[in-house]
Amino acid sequence: MPLNPNQTRQLLENLAHLPNKKLGQNFLVDGNIVRKSLELAELKPEQAVVEIGPGLGTLTRALLEKGHSVWAVERDRTLAAYLRRELVPAQPNLHLTEADCLDLPRAALPDSIAETGYQVVANLPYAVSTPWMDSLLAGLPPERMVLMLQKEAGDRYTASHATKNFGAISIFLQSAYTVTGRHHVSSTCFHPAPKVDSLLLRLDRRSDAVCFNGTTRECIRRIFTQRRKQLGSLCRKEDSPSVLLWFESLIEKGYPATARPEEIPSDEWIRLKL
Repeated sequence: MPLNPNQTRQLLENLAHLPNKKLGQNFLVDGNIVRKSLELAELKPEQAVVEIGPGLGTLTRALLEKGHSVWAVERDRTLAAYLRRELVPAQPNLHLTEADCLDLPRAALPDSIAETGYQVVANLPYAVSTPWMDSLLAGLPPERMVLMLQKEAGDRYTASHATKNFGAISIFLQSAYTVTGRHHVSSTCFHPAPKVDSLLLRLDRRSDAVCFNGTTRECIRRIFTQRRKQLGSLCRKEDSPSVLLWFESLIEKGYPATARPEEIPSDEWIRLKL
């Protein structure tokens, strides 16, 4: 059973651990949300699962009880020690690594397993959700992700073009994944309660998924750091002639010469290859 609010507070007190705001530590204390996460994931028997920031192991226990192999990465030394002491000895299917998830976005899941298909099911630490996603998409992407994340981050992931939330991460994610589930989560489902609400998102990898190479990703990120400038002038500043040719092809399609980066939909950015 998931830890309830009182059990969570008591366990943190026993560990003499104060939730770290810098690491975005907000512990899930609502069993219904844990069950909803597993329901959305529709995990296959013995499916390999990556978990980011397992914390006190609330979601981890639920995954293990279903018979899944879990690769988890936890940066916090106290929490990692707790999990190694309380869960790892009795759970051979739990592979725990103490590290920063930005260094190990797949939690040390071996390439040989990742290539056969895996999922991510995680209550993402608020402080790292977007840079973690950026790192994950640069490697072998999972078949599906079920992510608890800050509503603001979720809005950036799923933003439509021509909106203020649309940016580089929107393009990277939408070029590879489709949102197939979205569930609002109140701040009261966590301890301590964050000042913002959260989203539980299910993201399924597209059959025609595109993962940009490093050079193209850096170019798109540079362009969006000056998102209020006209796209044409930004493209002319790039070293590669391919960028300007791509922009000229947009003009031929009927996009205005004064278009700004956020006005171009993800499917057009997919054609930019460096």
